[in-house]
Amino acid sequence: MEHLTISLWALVLLVAVALAFDFMNGFHDAANSISTIVATGALTPKQAVIFAAAFNFAALSGCSSSRSPRRSARGRSTRNSSITS
Repeated sequence: MEHLTISLWALVLLVAVALAFDFMNGFHDAANSISTIVATGALTPKQAVIFAAAFNFAALSGCSSSRSPRRSARGRSTRNSSITS
């Protein structure tokens, strides 16, 4: 039983480290995306920050581009919907 407890703590520690890394990596991604837009002159710094904040909020609220093309309005998959077995 002690071996299982040690394994559980190791798993919890690894998950915590992975979440911390992902959180910190997000800061770098946001800074890189804003600096690229500003450096190219596409947007002003204020516009770039507002643009990044809007899309970060959309991602946080659950808007995902990976799910939307595969789902119809009724929630069924649209892939191979005309093919029946």
